Amino acid sequence: MNNFMTLKIKAVSRNESFARSAVAAFCVELNPTLDDLSDIKTAVSEAVTNSIVHGYDGEDGVVTIQAGIDGNVIHIEVSDEGKGIEDISMARQPFYTTKPDAERSGMGFTVMESFMDTLEVFHNAPHGTVVKMSKNLCAVK
Repeated sequence: MNNFMTLKIKAVSRNESFARSAVAAFCVELNPTLDDLSDIKTAVSEAVTNSIVHGYDGEDGVVTIQAGIDGNVIHIEVSDEGKGIEDISMARQPFYTTKPDAERSGMGFTVMESFMDTLEVFHNAPHGTVVKMSKNLCAVK
């Protein structure tokens, strides 16, 4: 990695905007377009929100955001040690939500996948979830 960062935030909704802004600021060295920045911020927002809302469900916890730059590619990892996802393949289906009464659309993973070049979701043993995503920014040097 040419450069990297790690950010740990308390799993509360008010920290989501800070996390997305921090990652956006970190990748500025790649000279991203405004559209690229918007895509990255949206994907990070969705991943962090999933950790807060579904991983911890109002309980205390920490969300860890790591980002690394490798050439023109930004790699982002969002992880938590919450309750985890019972069925990852089901959770990645559009409109699937475990909180239909909370007005959740079930589109988080679909949004992340559409805005990033890669998306992987794993169990974070012994508890929690890891979301890894990347985007090639094709920066002009």
